[in-house]
Amino acid sequence: MATTSKQLKLSALVALVMGSMIGGGIFSLPQNMAASASAGAILIGWAITAVGMLSLAFVFQTLANRKPELDGGVYAYAKAGFGDYMGFSSAWGYWISAWIGNVSYFVLLFSTLGYFVPMFGEGNTLPAVIGASLVLWGVHFLVLRGIREAAFVNLVTTIAKIVPLILFIVITAVAFRLDVFTADFWGRGNPELGSVMQQVRNMMLVTVWVFIGIEGANVFSARAERRSDVGRATVIGFYSVLALLVLVNILSMGIMSQAELAGLKNPSMAGVLEQVVGRWGAVLISVGLVVSLAGALLSWTLLCAEILFAAARDHTMPSFLRKENTRHVPVNALWLSNGLIQLFLIITLFNASTYLSLLYLATSMILVPYFWSAAYALLLGVRGEGYANAAGERRKDTLIAAVATLYAVWLVYAGGIQYLLLSALLYAPGALFFAKAKRELGQPVFSGVEKLIFAAVLIGAAIAAYGLYDGFLSL
Repeated sequence: MATTSKQLKLSALVALVMGSMIGGGIFSLPQNMAASASAGAILIGWAITAVGMLSLAFVFQTLANRKPELDGGVYAYAKAGFGDYMGFSSAWGYWISAWIGNVSYFVLLFSTLGYFVPMFGEGNTLPAVIGASLVLWGVHFLVLRGIREAAFVNLVTTIAKIVPLILFIVITAVAFRLDVFTADFWGRGNPELGSVMQQVRNMMLVTVWVFIGIEGANVFSARAERRSDVGRATVIGFYSVLALLVLVNILSMGIMSQAELAGLKNPSMAGVLEQVVGRWGAVLISVGLVVSLAGALLSWTLLCAEILFAAARDHTMPSFLRKENTRHVPVNALWLSNGLIQLFLIITLFNASTYLSLLYLATSMILVPYFWSAAYALLLGVRGEGYANAAGERRKDTLIAAVATLYAVWLVYAGGIQYLLLSALLYAPGALFFAKAKRELGQPVFSGVEKLIFAAVLIGAAIAAYGLYDGFLSL
């Protein structure tokens, strides 16, 4: 890539991390969490999440510093550590997670606008899909003007959407009632929630969803003005978003009971603030969410195109995805991503897919890339690669990578067999892209071990396809 495109400063990288993490998830967090867990279980879940996600943030920081030659974040780490097919699968899973996540954002955006315009309903009506399509292609042509320009717009929207979040935190902190927060602290009055550990497990996919984007700076590492800024942006973004998420979630549970929160329409932050200050609070949050989603859509559109481009530039994706326009925007990768978003928006009309079902599917797809990144950092630590005369740092980084790897395995378990099988169904078609890239190089498609891995993916995909047909699986 031309050096002229390496123009993203620290502020832009932090905004990309925060902009991709702060989307619709935080605005729907009170309801999403209360639907799965009581206050006590939520505190335990956040403690696990904070440790796990912090270790992942440090992993991405370490990899950015120790392996500055690797561009493309999760894709490059998986490929360097575990071979071409694992690298490809990481890029493919990340890409699918990104554009399915964007579909969920569109559904939530127009569900929010439905607060003011009833014909948009839950975000999956015909008027909502038409409106979402117009926004989609507006964002598309904005990105075509240039990555740096789009990143600047994202910086502005990131700042704008933090304002209503801080206002929400201040108001709910003043109105917080300890008796409401501690009532049925462990959820024993609601047997449907299950045991405390079951509650913790059920909330895990939501916590992952709201942190997706933590790797955003690493994905754009090739465009960073200074490599050292990549790791710094990741950690700054993580701490900032963690504080916002925990405060929004915990303070909400001191305003309304678990059952009341679980019954709120999303964006549930609007319902919480309306409870405290009246209708203007709901309007404020709804407007904040619209701004937030606009920024998140932009961030994720950039990430969708960039991960495909990075893999294609490295000959792991087909060559047609390497094409850039005069402004260094990967145009074919962008058209492919947004074309599939458009297709899935149409599908929501007939499938009645909701924000929550789409976000669970998007989250399950990103678990594999996170696992391989953590495992690669662990591999570097065990081998001592890049740690000459730095034994202390090696021990520290190896321990952190081990925690991140265990956390990633725990997330796969928490996600459950349903989303694991559905993920396999979405991973399987990727082999066509991988095969094309390999044939362009005149190389065999799979190595011996990769054949076994792909066979396991095919078996999982077949079970998922039958499950959707038979009805024992659903989106």
